[in-house]
Parts: sequence; structure tokens; C-alpha cells
Amino acid sequence: MDAARDQRREALRFFVTYTGVKLPFKLVNELQAGEVENRNTYFRGYFDTQDRLSGFDKLAYGEIELAHRYTYHDNGKLSAAEITDIDGETTLLVFDTEGNAQ
Repeated sequence: MDAARDQRREALRFFVTYTGVKLPFKLVNELQAGEVENRNTYFRGYFDTQDRLSGFDKLAYGEIELAHRYTYHDNGKLSAAEITDIDGETTLLVFDTEGNAQ
């Protein structure tokens, strides 16, 4: 994940899980920062200045198991999703201005 994307993330929040199968995923059941200390698995979500999910890390036992990074078109539709799995394999999905996969 490149540093330029990391700098665009404004807010860090924590969640129990996500919902949905369509990207971007929706993180649900928000946790306070202190509540993650005793959890084995949780999601660390990054939100941009428009409160859009710009990415998340799924942590399991202190290790990143899954990472998503999202960018958006000017109209708010998803532009790209970079997904890194537990093995470090990264997949890039690109979407048109209507949010359709290309």
C-alpha cells in the first residue's frame, strides 16, 4: 500500500465485522479503540475526509489477514479496489464512472 494513499486517510475506526458482497464492503458494529485490545479478530477501517471507506485491514491475532484499499471517482462511485490476501497476493479491480467492473 503506497504512502500517498495512506496520507489521504483521515480517520481510523475499529469494527467487529463487515457486511455485503459488493465493493466497497461496509464495516459494521463499531468498536472504541480500547475495545480492540482484548479481541483476537477485528477490522481497522480508514475513512477519507468525506467519510468514505478508503480501506481496511482485517487483523487476526495481531497479523493483517486481509487488506482492501479503495479509490473513488469524482462522482463518489468506486474507481478501484486493491485487495491483498493473507499470502500477500494483490488483486487490482478497476471500475468505470458508474461503478461497473471493467
